[in-house]
Amino acid sequence: MTPTMAAESGVSPTGNPSQLSWARNLILAYQSFGLVYGDLSTSPLYVYPSTLIAKHPNEDTIFGAFSLIFWTLTLFPLLKHLLVLLSAHDNGEGGTFALYSLLCRHAKLSLLNNQQAADEELSAYKCGPSSETGTSSLFKRILEKHKRLRTALLVLVLFGAAMIIGDGVLTPAISVLSSVSGLQATEKKLSDGELLLLACVILVGLFALQHCGTHRVAFMFAPIVVIWLISILFIGLYNIIHWNPKIIHAISPLYIIKFFRVTGHDGWISLGGVLLSVTGTQAMFAGLGHFTSFSIRLAFAVVYPCLVVQYMGQAAFLSKNLGSIPNSFYNSIPDPVVWPVFVIATLAAIVGSLAVITATFSIIKQCHALGCFPRVKVVHTLKHMYGQIYIPEINWILMILTLAITIGFRDTTLIANAYGLACMMVMFITTFLMALVIVVVWQKSYFLAGLFLGTLWIVEGVYLSAATMRVPQGGWVSLVLAFIFMIVMYVWHYGTRRKYSFDLHNKVSLKWLVGLGPSLGIVRVPGIGLVYSELATGVPAIFSHFVTNLPAFHKVVVFVCVKSVPVPHVSPEERFLIGRVCPKPHRMYRCIVRYGYKDIQREDGDFENQVIQSIAEFIQMEASEVQSWASESQSYDGRMAVLSSEKSVSNSIVTVSEVEELEYAEPARQSSKSVTLQSLRSVYEEEYPQGQVRRRAVRLRLGAASRGMEASVREELKDLIGAKEAGVAYIMGHSYVKARKSSSWLKKVTIDMGYSFLRKNCRGPAVALNIPHISLIEVGMIYYV
Repeated sequence: MTPTMAAESGVSPTGNPSQLSWARNLILAYQSFGLVYGDLSTSPLYVYPSTLIAKHPNEDTIFGAFSLIFWTLTLFPLLKHLLVLLSAHDNGEGGTFALYSLLCRHAKLSLLNNQQAADEELSAYKCGPSSETGTSSLFKRILEKHKRLRTALLVLVLFGAAMIIGDGVLTPAISVLSSVSGLQATEKKLSDGELLLLACVILVGLFALQHCGTHRVAFMFAPIVVIWLISILFIGLYNIIHWNPKIIHAISPLYIIKFFRVTGHDGWISLGGVLLSVTGTQAMFAGLGHFTSFSIRLAFAVVYPCLVVQYMGQAAFLSKNLGSIPNSFYNSIPDPVVWPVFVIATLAAIVGSLAVITATFSIIKQCHALGCFPRVKVVHTLKHMYGQIYIPEINWILMILTLAITIGFRDTTLIANAYGLACMMVMFITTFLMALVIVVVWQKSYFLAGLFLGTLWIVEGVYLSAATMRVPQGGWVSLVLAFIFMIVMYVWHYGTRRKYSFDLHNKVSLKWLVGLGPSLGIVRVPGIGLVYSELATGVPAIFSHFVTNLPAFHKVVVFVCVKSVPVPHVSPEERFLIGRVCPKPHRMYRCIVRYGYKDIQREDGDFENQVIQSIAEFIQMEASEVQSWASESQSYDGRMAVLSSEKSVSNSIVTVSEVEELEYAEPARQSSKSVTLQSLRSVYEEEYPQGQVRRRAVRLRLGAASRGMEASVREELKDLIGAKEAGVAYIMGHSYVKARKSSSWLKKVTIDMGYSFLRKNCRGPAVALNIPHISLIEVGMIYYV
């Protein structure tokens, strides 16, 4: 059973082991080997060659390098992630965006002002302390007051996300190149060109497999990582016993002092290589949404000793074989088992790369939910599972970039320099966001947050400074990749925010909308018009533009707003927020459809019926609670209620039934040219004689619960169902966004070139929202922002 299936069966992986049985946690821990620890477990392939760059290595430098690796593994994955970060989950979700969403919920940090008070009533929204201390309240007011601070925080989060996306390029390159380098340790050595060709073939196959989804990685590839961990454990034990048992003393931090005393400046630069021992650590926190914190901790209890013993064994081997540093891992393997370990290492590298690429898809999906990434096609690799996604465009872009880096560098050391810098940047940003969570969300003192931030930033700052020294030797790649992705994300977010601001300031007045009628020559045609807009309140300008050019609109109008809220998931019972826009005779409603940043819009084709059912429930609730609602003389827009379309048939106001109807089709002409068509036609006529065609039709009708209602309420429900039977039209704006003539040259470049280019080359909003093309009405508008 996958973690997502566990979530659907009523078990929410919120990190609390008491919510799951030991057996379930053991299953999740087993699955985490493939999805969480694949990247971290393959680090021994390339750490020592990137670390030991001193000109004259000796036993003290080898021992010191292992001591650095040991304490780095202990500080970051063990102490920071397992003890602290895994406790900062957002309703069971982890990662950079989980921390940011927590901050957005507890302080108004979002730059898109489409949040409502009703959103705070979501069950997933309510987490953490309810009361505020003076410290958290003061800090919140400072963040909320200064827009530049909120913008800077968003830029920081986007930079971290861009670095993680860059990992999706660098991880496959370095993992596969390091694994195939094992062929150099065999008798039949391949040339550099042949190794490069083999690596490229494996990379192409790796990205081609990505469309299958990570559910197969979790179960089918977890045994590969487990076998890999057992293999490196025994190889490490063999090397310790056979080559140098004294390596056990290198656990002492005194050897770190000896290391820097011998290596000096070169030793400080080598810290960039030590960082590679913890690459993939961020997956322990980012993968929390698929597992529980207890299961991840349980699996790390196996991973940690295996890695420590392997690094210790490699150090023991290198202390007696100083010339084997360039290919230390494979040279340390006894000859009889080189080939089996090579096969396992290659498979483990593929598993780790697949998991990192999948994490990249999740990050991009979350960026899009925040309005920070262009619309892309999100494919469900398994229909009954949430979280199993695949983005074709991003997959092939990552493949091209990975192949370019692999062919361009051909050296794992250069790629490792970029990889280490990206890893450290992400850790640095995560530490800062965690410190903010301690103050704003956990409402602890400044001292505790400052102690956490200062302690880790001192250590991480040393590693980061060493990694930046390697920027000329390949480290610049991670910065270039991050810069490209960050520019794309920020340009899209800026354009989206300016477009939303235009809609907000050009809303149509309710007085104008109420005055629409036959006296103005406006005709109400049968059917339902779903008017899509990003506005959560007010009437969008596209509607007035539509009525001005075509003086007619439908008898029932529903203003639909599909938006994301800063929670990971919104339950179907809380998804629809229904309200009335005008007085009852106008038959105008508002429907806000809310999704979490990890939710995916399903192509179930039942959206129309869900909206109709929710509006019907709203009409009944409004009639039964007249006293609690504002009178008709007051403003109508703004009265919203959460309605669920998930009602039982016996209690539902409007029920949905599927019926089979027979239609008579005109017999097709006989064709002597195609025997195949004639045979198909004969089979068709046997199944449906006399041209009868069966089709499934969906019918809405008033349920038994509607009996005894007031005549006006029942009439409104009948109008709603009648409009649905007449047909549904989707009205959307086909907008062109341009900068004003008085704008600065930077804004003109950003909007007219950057944002417009992204809008033209990404998925259209109608496609992204699964709107049937045959029912779509587009209203052209120019937005001067």
